[in-house]
Amino acid sequence: MPGPSPGPRRALLGLWVTVGLGILGLSAVAQEPFWADLQPRVALVERGGSLWLNCSTNCPRPERGGLETSLRRNGTQRGLRWLARQLVDIREPETQPVCFFRCARRTLQARGLIRTFQRPDRVELVPLPPWQPIGENFTLSCRVPGAGPRGSLTLALLRGTQELIRRSFVGEPPRARGAVLTATVLARREDHGANFSCRAELDLRPHGLGLFENSSAPRELRTFALPLDPPHLTAPRLLEVGAESPVSCTLDGLFPASEAEVYLALGDQRLNPEVTPEGDALRATAIATAGEEREGIRQLVCNVTLGGESREAWENVTVYSFPAPLLTLSDPNAPEGKVVTVTCSGGAQALVTLEGIPAAVPGQPVQLQINVTEDDDKRDFFCGATLEVDGETLSKNQSATLRVLYAPRLDDSGCPRSWTWPEGPEQSLRCEARGNPAPSVHCARPDGGAVLALGLLGPVTRALAGVYRCTAANAQGRAVKDVMLTVEYAPALDSVGCPERITWLEGTVASLSCVAHGVPPPDVSCERTSKAEIIEGFQQVTREHAGIYRCEATNPRGSAAKNVVITVEYGPSFEELSCPSNWTWVEGSGKPFSCEVDGKPEPRVECIGPEGASEGVALPLASSNPGPRNTGNPKKLTPGVYLCNATNRHGSTVKTVVVSAESPPQMDEASCPSHQTWLEGTQVTALACAARGRPSPRVRCSRNGAARPERLRVSREDAGTYQCVATNAHGTDSRTVTVGVEYRPVVAELAASPPSVRPGGNFTLTCRAEAWPPAQISWRAPPGALNLGLSSNNSTLSVAGAVGSHGGEYECAATNAHGRHARRITVRVAGPWLWIAVGGAAGGAVLLAAGAGLAFYVQSTACKKGEYNVQEAESSGEAVCLNGAGAGAGGAGADGGAESGGAAESPDGGEVFSIQLTSA
Repeated sequence: MPGPSPGPRRALLGLWVTVGLGILGLSAVAQEPFWADLQPRVALVERGGSLWLNCSTNCPRPERGGLETSLRRNGTQRGLRWLARQLVDIREPETQPVCFFRCARRTLQARGLIRTFQRPDRVELVPLPPWQPIGENFTLSCRVPGAGPRGSLTLALLRGTQELIRRSFVGEPPRARGAVLTATVLARREDHGANFSCRAELDLRPHGLGLFENSSAPRELRTFALPLDPPHLTAPRLLEVGAESPVSCTLDGLFPASEAEVYLALGDQRLNPEVTPEGDALRATAIATAGEEREGIRQLVCNVTLGGESREAWENVTVYSFPAPLLTLSDPNAPEGKVVTVTCSGGAQALVTLEGIPAAVPGQPVQLQINVTEDDDKRDFFCGATLEVDGETLSKNQSATLRVLYAPRLDDSGCPRSWTWPEGPEQSLRCEARGNPAPSVHCARPDGGAVLALGLLGPVTRALAGVYRCTAANAQGRAVKDVMLTVEYAPALDSVGCPERITWLEGTVASLSCVAHGVPPPDVSCERTSKAEIIEGFQQVTREHAGIYRCEATNPRGSAAKNVVITVEYGPSFEELSCPSNWTWVEGSGKPFSCEVDGKPEPRVECIGPEGASEGVALPLASSNPGPRNTGNPKKLTPGVYLCNATNRHGSTVKTVVVSAESPPQMDEASCPSHQTWLEGTQVTALACAARGRPSPRVRCSRNGAARPERLRVSREDAGTYQCVATNAHGTDSRTVTVGVEYRPVVAELAASPPSVRPGGNFTLTCRAEAWPPAQISWRAPPGALNLGLSSNNSTLSVAGAVGSHGGEYECAATNAHGRHARRITVRVAGPWLWIAVGGAAGGAVLLAAGAGLAFYVQSTACKKGEYNVQEAESSGEAVCLNGAGAGAGGAGADGGAESGGAAESPDGGEVFSIQLTSA
């Protein structure tokens, strides 16, 4: 008996190897030593937090065990080989708990490590100085007490959001807590008002925790700069009692100027300055006053304080008293001829002067007596006083005016005897009289007419011209004077003296005259604008005199110009160019006959005809002045001879016109159908397209702008859209013509799907035909073929569950009005039914390899015998054995197969195809 196959032998060998390795593993476990374990072995807990520790051992029956630690305990849980304990309020920076068990007279230990951390809850920035001088260093110090571990801590000092310095404390002992960061910073101008802060970062992400951050409250830094130079003080050296004097104090180069404080005082009197910062400069201004009790030398002090430092300047001011001198007149308003006394006096220490005459000694007055006349009216007297103060001579003056009363006087300088005014602008009549009190002046016409408003602006009109009597009066008397007023105005040309339009009749005698109004009298001249020709005197009127003339009137006050249009009228006359003797009317154009007639006024034109008509027919005209019967657009016109008559008030004339009629091309559906049908293979003919019109139009048809190709027979390529255009001298007309080409049917394709079907399977026959109009599809099937399915247009024949009766010849026929065409295809059913039973043995793990070998053996022998499941071969997509050793899936079977692929022509011109059906 042959031995077992190699497969089972290998399976048995593997089973023994597995059992052996398991026994060796159990021996190794039995020999492993006992141990104790503590979890977590290393822990990081927030200060004050809690933690559960798990102490365990692999000893089967430990004698005793425990957890040694100095930390507070809250609860304990126990098992045979484990112990769990909660530690609470953990505050020590670092502790090492010990887990122990007693096993087999040995002590098993596991040591852990617990460290605490504290968040940077307190971040403190040491307060900054109230004011920090610019250019000097200051210290930034940040404290983070208690935070840790310090090795995970990083501190940063910031100016606003800008980081100035950063320090990490990596490498510090694990038990170290808290940190301090100090930096020296140079104060800058731009640091004024800046916020400084400290940020702390505790990075525990390497230990599985997060990043804890905190920042201190910001502290504002105030920087300043104060120059060493004192302020500049501007003040008067002398200050009069009761007077006000401005003082100012300025200082440059300080920052910030708006924060500086200014103290300004005169002696023991504090002033209220107005402080104005201007960039890095400061200006303080105030008004200083002094009373009589402060006479003498006083000190003016200016103090500027910034950042706790101050700069000061002072000046001496002398306060003095100096009253103004007193000037008096014995009679300020004296009548002419009276004697007036003038007196000038001053203070006890002042020396006075009247009209240049000084007093003999200080404190003594000066007097002057005068006999007043008209010339002394409005005379000013001056009184001056001088005083010596601190080496400087001061002076004051006083003045008074003397008024002398006298009767009015009218002279030519104040009231001229004649006035000449231009018309239009506002003028003020000036007639002034001298006298005191000021006299009133009244000017009116001697006959009691118009009154002139003296001294008031008013518009000047021609009605104001004439002689006026002016009277001046006051309390001292009166004066009278006659004056002459002349009003001049520019020339004016009105329609009465110079009409805008003048009509002359050809052949008569006429003259152009224009009269202008104006003061002084204007000169008038007229010239033709187109020829710059001056026309004077009487003229023999011709048509050339018609036109526009420019008449201009001038005088010293201006000029006026006016256009005068001269129209020359004459009787009507016809010209061949404007009214032709022969005219062709185009039907449908709506264009009337253009007949323009020369004549003024414009003649009325009427054209009546044609000759021989029972009633005269009016010819529509394009004339600017047609007769009442010659208006409108003609839609229909009778050719013939028409008589045109032109008439105006100076005569009439007649002309004969011959009228003929023509029309543009016109096509419609009757003369050029829009849809035309040709039959493929027939003799080529032209498109049926004609047009009406005079002269006779020429018709051309093209497709896509190109003429139709020359061919003898109609082809399918002739189908499409054609553009037919008719043309004559009066225009074009076009139509779009669609040409359809019909042809007999042809079965272009007859196919089966799938190409190979087993009995009981499905197959489909598809028939595609080319024809126009579209063909009707019909089928002929083998006798006895049942359960045939057709698509909606009969183009597809379907069979479900093919049997032997479905084998045979199928014919597809296509038919339309122009013929019929058919093709055939043959379907046969052949092949044996093959079934192969595959057995296997049941068993354990040892026979699995033998089963696999048997399956391989059965497959190889089945292939050699030509037996194989076709369905499996098709689903696997492989060419496997089929009914013969080594044959491919497409090889012919012993009992049947597909017919040859050649086509057999049927009596109707059809073709024969075949499809193979295989068994499964």
